[in-house]
Amino acid sequence: MIEDWYLDHAYESASGTVRWAALGDPGQPPVVLLHGTPWSSYTWRAVARALAERRRVYVWDMPGYGSSAKYEGQDVSLGAQGRLFTELLGHWGLVRPDVVAHDFGGAVALRAALLHGAAYRTLTLVDVVALAPWGSDAYRLLGRNASVFGALPPALHGAMVREYIRSASSAGLREDVLERLAEPWLGEIGQPAFYRQIEQNDQRYTDEVEGRYGELDLPVLVCWGAEDSWVPADRADRLAAVVPGARKHLLAGAGHLVQEDSPAQLTALLVDFLREADAAED
Repeated sequence: MIEDWYLDHAYESASGTVRWAALGDPGQPPVVLLHGTPWSSYTWRAVARALAERRRVYVWDMPGYGSSAKYEGQDVSLGAQGRLFTELLGHWGLVRPDVVAHDFGGAVALRAALLHGAAYRTLTLVDVVALAPWGSDAYRLLGRNASVFGALPPALHGAMVREYIRSASSAGLREDVLERLAEPWLGEIGQPAFYRQIEQNDQRYTDEVEGRYGELDLPVLVCWGAEDSWVPADRADRLAAVVPGARKHLLAGAGHLVQEDSPAQLTALLVDFLREADAAED
């Protein structure tokens, strides 16, 4: 049975309707979770619910992903997502929240901070897309031929998407979780949306900010799945080396989709990191 996960709020953006939700006591310190591609806030469900015991946790599906709007001509680039994230922080009324970002959610959070003035108390980067070079041969092939792959027979497209998603986990995904992760990319709306988001994103969006990571002036935690086959764990060393004072932690046995492979270990790291930030402010 597919686990329930529903985003009950909507924000109207220049890139369409964005679905979001907030968990936990509104009086608790805010934490915002950002997903990557081809994911959605669903990947954060276990971590979000655990953090919500002591935090106000905000989750959202970026436009073009999950339960948010998907349509032809939509701008779902990392440039648009970075601007939108800054808007959302204002919409939520958040001042210096703790931010946790996975995959290209890392690029979105970094662009928002370095280009658009978004301010965070802490930043946790989990297996993020942030350093050149990025994009596998398969990813680039799909992006260059989005219209061709978008016309695949639905069954063939679905099989490819499932295998693509499955490869992000080192431990292996339950079939119901796999189906929930694939669901947004299926059907007349989902299939072209899958290739649209790949077509619009490339390394230029991180090239614009990579040289500025040394400007980050806040506590940064870099977490990485030691068995990540999508964005290899040596990127954690490189990223921690260029971000002043960054702390690095590898999660043994976890692949790229750390939230599915090692949710308890990741949550424990986050809880400790946020508690240290709390203590530093007391």
